[in-house]
Amino acid sequence: MYVCDNCGQESSKWMGKCPSCGQWNTFKEIRVGPTPNPSRLGGGGLPPTGEAGRGSSRPIPLSEIRADAEPRMDLIDPELNRVLGGGLVPGSLVLLGGEPGIGKSTLVLQTILRLTDKKVLYVSGEESARQLKLRADRLAPPSPTARGSQSNPDTPSPAGGLQGANLLVICDTSLESIFQHIESEQPDLVIIDSIQTISTETVESSPGSLSQIRECAAALLRHAKGGGPSIILIGHITKEGSLAGPKVLEHIVDTVLQFEGDQHYLYRILRSQKNRFGSTSELGIYEMRQEGLRPVTNPSELLLSEHQEDLSGIAIAAAVEGVRPFLIEVQALVSTAAYGTAQRSATGFDYRRLNMLLAVLEKRVGFKLAQKDVFLNIAGGLRVTDTATDLAVIAAILSSNTDTPLDHETALCAEVGLSGELRPISRIDQRIAEAQRLGFARILIPAANLKAVNPHNFTIQIIPCRKVEDAFRALFG
Repeated sequence: MYVCDNCGQESSKWMGKCPSCGQWNTFKEIRVGPTPNPSRLGGGGLPPTGEAGRGSSRPIPLSEIRADAEPRMDLIDPELNRVLGGGLVPGSLVLLGGEPGIGKSTLVLQTILRLTDKKVLYVSGEESARQLKLRADRLAPPSPTARGSQSNPDTPSPAGGLQGANLLVICDTSLESIFQHIESEQPDLVIIDSIQTISTETVESSPGSLSQIRECAAALLRHAKGGGPSIILIGHITKEGSLAGPKVLEHIVDTVLQFEGDQHYLYRILRSQKNRFGSTSELGIYEMRQEGLRPVTNPSELLLSEHQEDLSGIAIAAAVEGVRPFLIEVQALVSTAAYGTAQRSATGFDYRRLNMLLAVLEKRVGFKLAQKDVFLNIAGGLRVTDTATDLAVIAAILSSNTDTPLDHETALCAEVGLSGELRPISRIDQRIAEAQRLGFARILIPAANLKAVNPHNFTIQIIPCRKVEDAFRALFG
């Protein structure tokens, strides 16, 4: 039969356009095997009777269902706990995706190395046990009780101490064998690296195919919801940036985490694309080091560079990613086009939005940049999608064009409209408070946001502006 790779629609024949989601060329051929037997999957089926709302065999009124808040598992990682919504929910299924070599396995391994009071089963389908041991010795995180204190050289490292008994490693790709190990060891947490390497005997296809991924994920979900341990799946992504496998994989799991970043930069960003137990607007930032990933609790101080002298083409933007405010450095370089055709390049910023802002500068403000090369860069290798960085972008471009440095104690936050007006933005109080905390003297905001701000709550000077011309007048005089 044929299955749509985007929505999971099934068909007995191939079709160019999916009738369910409307996507073209998404139907992939799969081989249909015998009907899966839940008993062969190590208790993968839901219990026939028991707790209300968890596999009960009869309809139950909503008022009789117990919804007691279960204590979450503390992963001893403030960034990961916040993205998950406060910790890992017992019996949940989490999918962590990212590009090859971005640090998915490193993030998971260094997290479970700290869980010395939990029994963890690590199922590796890609690496050998020796490779995992070498990586664990390289990470060697400090124990939770010794965080913030001087380490004792006589104390054994967690990689060779408590961890040897609490972290169990098995290199296997058979789903039936994995369920047997889970039943015999009874772990608190199961890590599967990766879901694309796991296969079941009930499906006659190779590992990594659509049918294998779908059946394995569904069996793992049944096991987790039937009273089993929490399961974290590590998944690959395609060249388009989406998670490999059928789209139904993202519908099956409880939480979808995306680990992204540039391998040539130090910073990694953990985003929540789906979360049934928390908000999807949270964001975690990590710094890649030789000893592993270090959570960045204050990204603003790392993303701002200290300049000994005033330089042109640099502006500071008060951005918000999710619900987290931080200040970033926007760098721009404007030069005369050497070969007659102007170039436009943006790193960490939307290229099409850059062209729109350049058109606003030329049409509404009167700056001719048609014969100029414009290069834009967001410092730190981050990719920013907040539209409130528009004012900082055009200010950096104008500063580089006129070779006039901007005041390094001024922060900017405003969305620029096509008419040259400064449109209101969200979470203005948090942006102002972050700029004030880092010692900035003034901040430019849209005039429409002034009515939602109490200036008496801040010591920083707040400058409202209605149009781009007003902002340039306040910046350059």
